[in-house]
Amino acid sequence: MAARAGTIEQNLIEANAQHRYQVQSRDIPLSCPMPAMYLWNSHPKVYLPIEETGEAKCPYCGAEYTLVDTD
Repeated sequence: MAARAGTIEQNLIEANAQHRYQVQSRDIPLSCPMPAMYLWNSHPKVYLPIEETGEAKCPYCGAEYTLVDTD
């Protein structure tokens, strides 16, 4: 049986646990929380415009995202 998204069977990171994240171009479109984060204890998903400046800040939790590559 396949594991459901966001369940304990998956190796996900805790949402909103850090204040700075480095992301890659493969993560675009960028959202907070990211798909690899648990969602049960997070805020609503918001898409962040990171392409132009290489940096974005979540208006909900204040997490800062930096684009580390431009593939």
